[in-house]
Amino acid sequence: MEHTFASATILLLLITDPLGNIPVFVNSLRAVPPERRSRVILREVLIAFGLLLSFMFVGQSFLKAMSLSDVSLQIGGAVVLFLIALRMVFPPPPPPQDSLVPLAEPLIVPLAIPALAGPSAMATVLLLVSQAPERRMEWVAALTVTMAVCAVVLLLAERLQRVVGLRVVSAFERLMGLILVSISVEMLIRGLKSLAQSWPH
Repeated sequence: MEHTFASATILLLLITDPLGNIPVFVNSLRAVPPERRSRVILREVLIAFGLLLSFMFVGQSFLKAMSLSDVSLQIGGAVVLFLIALRMVFPPPPPPQDSLVPLAEPLIVPLAIPALAGPSAMATVLLLVSQAPERRMEWVAALTVTMAVCAVVLLLAERLQRVVGLRVVSAFERLMGLILVSISVEMLIRGLKSLAQSWPH
């Protein structure tokens, strides 16, 4: 599946899902003093950015070391994206409010990983680079824009949650999930076509 800079950015935004992560960040930061929350959010976004960026540069070597083909990555990535999209369209019931409040300031888990840089995001950056390694800097730019948008949305998380309400946020997340379902199905179809073409006759 050929991606442009715009489509790669949109795909990464759908995967990282900053709107859907608003409740996670708000609840995880309840124990953090208000004056430190912005620093914590920026730190976690930078950690997620660094991890995904490293996957972009070492991903090809990892695939070769594991003897994984681009087709297997595309089909596997499509399945993971489809499962993530289903959870966006049909979200599980939220856990009890008390269980969401951490006892200490969160570090790396659960905000940077897996909220932003989860398995689906890692698979997506690997897929982008494996399909067009010569455009690596374009994918880096798309990831940079994605992380910048995530930072802005999450810095405004509490305000957005108060203004628009959880119901509107949930509706947007389900809409993004529907779009992601279509993208994952398209990736799966193209991966299966590539597999059929490479199959010995």
